Amino acid sequence: MCGIVGYAGPRDAQQVLIDGLQRLEYRGYDSAGIAVVNEEESLQVFKDEGDVTKLTGSMPVIEGHIGIGHTRWATCGKPSKENAHPMIDCENCIALVHNGIIENRAELRDRLENEGHIFTSETDTEVLVHLLEEYYDGNLRSALARALEDVKGTYAVAAVRKGSNEIVAARKENPLIVGLGSEENFIASDVTAVLNYTNKVIYIEDGEILTLTPSGVEIFNDKGEKINKDYITIPWTAEDAQKGGFEHYMLKEIFEQPLAIHNSLLGNFDKIMSSDFLSSQDFSSVKLIACGTSYNASLVGKYAIEYLAGIPVTVELASECRYSSETREDPLVILVTQSGETADTLAAARLAKKRGHRTLAVTNVVGSTITREVDNVLYTQAGPEIGVAATKTYVTQLMAMYMLALKLGKSRTLRRDEIHRYTHGLKSMPRTVSNVLAKSDEISEAVGMLTNAQSAFFLGRHINYPTMLEGALKLKEISYIHAEGYAAGELKHGPLALLDSNTPTVAACVWDMSYEKMLSAISEVAARDSPVLGIGIEGDRDLEAIVDRIISIPEVEGILSPIPLTVAVQLIAYHTARKRGCPIDRPKNLAKSVTVD
Repeated sequence: MCGIVGYAGPRDAQQVLIDGLQRLEYRGYDSAGIAVVNEEESLQVFKDEGDVTKLTGSMPVIEGHIGIGHTRWATCGKPSKENAHPMIDCENCIALVHNGIIENRAELRDRLENEGHIFTSETDTEVLVHLLEEYYDGNLRSALARALEDVKGTYAVAAVRKGSNEIVAARKENPLIVGLGSEENFIASDVTAVLNYTNKVIYIEDGEILTLTPSGVEIFNDKGEKINKDYITIPWTAEDAQKGGFEHYMLKEIFEQPLAIHNSLLGNFDKIMSSDFLSSQDFSSVKLIACGTSYNASLVGKYAIEYLAGIPVTVELASECRYSSETREDPLVILVTQSGETADTLAAARLAKKRGHRTLAVTNVVGSTITREVDNVLYTQAGPEIGVAATKTYVTQLMAMYMLALKLGKSRTLRRDEIHRYTHGLKSMPRTVSNVLAKSDEISEAVGMLTNAQSAFFLGRHINYPTMLEGALKLKEISYIHAEGYAAGELKHGPLALLDSNTPTVAACVWDMSYEKMLSAISEVAARDSPVLGIGIEGDRDLEAIVDRIISIPEVEGILSPIPLTVAVQLIAYHTARKRGCPIDRPKNLAKSVTVD
């Protein structure tokens, strides 16, 4: 989950690398470093524990036009200066950065130490730079290819050598892109690192290895054959990935949700509704596979698809999917991943294809790995998301679930007037969400009951049970308050024992089939002295009478209520974390894209 950036061209490499690392900090911020080949053809390396700001505050000027950089999220070896990348060989000639896990690191390290190599870190990455040193015979790309033959594991890796104007790089199951400029070229883990300089990007695929210089890029396949690849023009701009006057990226991205919903509808609705891929009747069930926030979106998808299309749906954690047994069913498999690079979800996609299932990916990133692993792709079109806690990407995943459910329902169960009603509801969502956003200050005042809590409960029923799972996850991620989401009917089966005046509850109660049961559950909670923050439909006096504070959302179809409710719980989590002084965009121990399993 670390961030890699590299530059070769006429600019000051140090500044380009620092700029790229700052844009990649959502991928890791335990430590950071850069390596630059300077004008005297020596190799200068500077790295430190902490974020990029700390690095830049203590780093001297390093002159040169070729270099690599890295911001780390620790997986092997604690955060420290010694474990920060780049890693250096014994002769201080080669510098290397790496994202991934080397599974046979112990075996390789023993071998290399027996051959006289001196290790200075606890990381798995360091074996790679010593392997390069071992195999270097004048051709750095060949040395990297030989080194990677010894490696078991996953990687995106880049290296430079003093006296050279080239960067060599390779990938296996970790993202790596090339940015194409005019007499300058870039590598990075993510397009956001290069958008200041170019929007022309080549996605490197598993097994490929490349050499990058100021004048060009040469890419080779796993057989060592040179290949030609077309670039993709990224529609985002550098400004899209900036804070735009907001205090945090997360708040900016919460407020971008009306536009994200509009763009998702504009880019997908007509295409999905006319798609042949989902029109056939040759699958009798749907399986949704995802991790984290995407898993919660998939749970909403289960309710929506079963309600609107009458098709049985199962939802599986991608990390558990690899251990599942093959059954006689032949479902449509939908894989949901914001980045398109989530390691567990990619593994699940490959397993589904191996079993002969039809596959559809729901992702936000054009050209990401999963788009090349599946039969069809639905892009959520949320735009770049920098905050580690997913907001607009989650809401557009919900929109994708509803559009898929409506399409499946159209060919199976829904009448024309029902299709029209739900379509109108979806197309009204930008305005509905804007109405919730207008209550941000009111929500900020309402979260006082959460600010000093050690634990909190989030309660919902039916389609808003997963909505409250997402609310609890958001609170945990950015405020560090222990929070649990529960189906309200489960209160009597354990959670009631934990409720008291120090344990607040957030409860979603909308006008749908679960309304009366939710009112009863909230009354039970209030009877145990738990402070209750209710989220319900504007004008609901019955709910207002039994809660301590209420946040109102516009009236919508009950089945569509997760969208405005989600925005409310996002704002609850944000304002709680802000009042607690937490690092909202960079929560501890977390990174944006989980590319290791």
